[in-house]
Amino acid sequence: MERRIKTLPVHIGKSLIIGGDAPIVVQTMCNTHTSDVDGTVRQCLELAEAGAQMVRITVPGMQDVPHIAEIHRRLRESGCEVPLVADIHFSSRTAIAVASIVEKVRINPGNFHPDHEEAKKQFRHLISVCKEHGTAIRIGLNHGSLGTYITDLYGNTPHAMAIAAMEWIRMCTDEDFFNVVVSLKASNTLVMTEAYRELVTMMQESGTVFPLHLGVTESGNGDSGRIKSCIGIATLLQEGIGDTLRVSLTEPPVAEIPVARYLAQHGPSADGNTEPMLDAAIKWGPKLLKKEIDDIPAEENISEYLRNEILQAARRRFYKAEYIACPGCGRTMYDLQGTFEKVKERTSHLKGVVIAVMGCIVNGPGEMADADWGYVGEGAGFVSIYKKGQPVLRHIPDYEAIDKLVELISQDN
Repeated sequence: MERRIKTLPVHIGKSLIIGGDAPIVVQTMCNTHTSDVDGTVRQCLELAEAGAQMVRITVPGMQDVPHIAEIHRRLRESGCEVPLVADIHFSSRTAIAVASIVEKVRINPGNFHPDHEEAKKQFRHLISVCKEHGTAIRIGLNHGSLGTYITDLYGNTPHAMAIAAMEWIRMCTDEDFFNVVVSLKASNTLVMTEAYRELVTMMQESGTVFPLHLGVTESGNGDSGRIKSCIGIATLLQEGIGDTLRVSLTEPPVAEIPVARYLAQHGPSADGNTEPMLDAAIKWGPKLLKKEIDDIPAEENISEYLRNEILQAARRRFYKAEYIACPGCGRTMYDLQGTFEKVKERTSHLKGVVIAVMGCIVNGPGEMADADWGYVGEGAGFVSIYKKGQPVLRHIPDYEAIDKLVELISQDN
């Protein structure tokens, strides 16, 4: 384990620090609808009680700004001081509006505003509001939503992700704003790890190294989701990269926290509790991902199932269908967790096929760029089906959509 790379300390709320000499911070995200204030408050309290040190909540548009304000007020009145992060897509106006309410605003540069020059102008406005109110910003890039202004020049690559992040980082430093955290997430563990490495090098060359939020986005659920997350995150942690992390699972968000805490403390807890599956992923996954070994040694006492899961998550051998599935949030308008399980039940035998199940169109089409097939929620009761990143069926009733997806996959095979 290498010594953690020194990053700037970023203050979030009253007492939380990310980066510097602070311990790694564990965070998660609500999957409630933000308009459901009671339900979101309950979930925030549950997550804080389980050990989340920061909680992200989607704010789909201006109509939800009063809801996030009420959620924040109720949590503070209840004595819960866990910092809230507003998750913003496709609405620079909403980001600016919530910056005076929450402790941190996450923006995605690829969809902050449809016009890139206007996006930069609006981002500078956001910085000024955040400076006034002591609010932090996460520059949160995703592999599937970089924006054509970047991909036309550099392709949809780890290098493009790092280049895109640096443009927005420079805007912050130009404005003397340093309360910044950066993330470069992807569902592909190779892409994700390489993007972070490139960004660290670029920040070091610039002279300002901001703290990094680690995560394998859309990692799925169950053992596969946990193993994939462990391999991607542990690879970087072992290289000294990472100041805060989230394990994104297509499960109730409280299920993410034990895995995240295990990673944050680098393995067994002080009381000696161990997680053999996670330990095997943490031990062998990074070596496989970096091609230091070609296989897990035969003498290792692990099951064939676990061996196969680790090899697949490290992108070395595929023994079953590969899945990309988002964890869901307030933008999801259908039973994502139940649907994902049904899709897996009917397709897991399809070796080598990559299938995505995505909650909504905000990031769905982009984040499943590596998928052969995609199931994307459109809105209440309807779904689009994608093949190789292009829609082939739109506005399908959700009660028909799984059958349609399986039928199309069968015809293609």
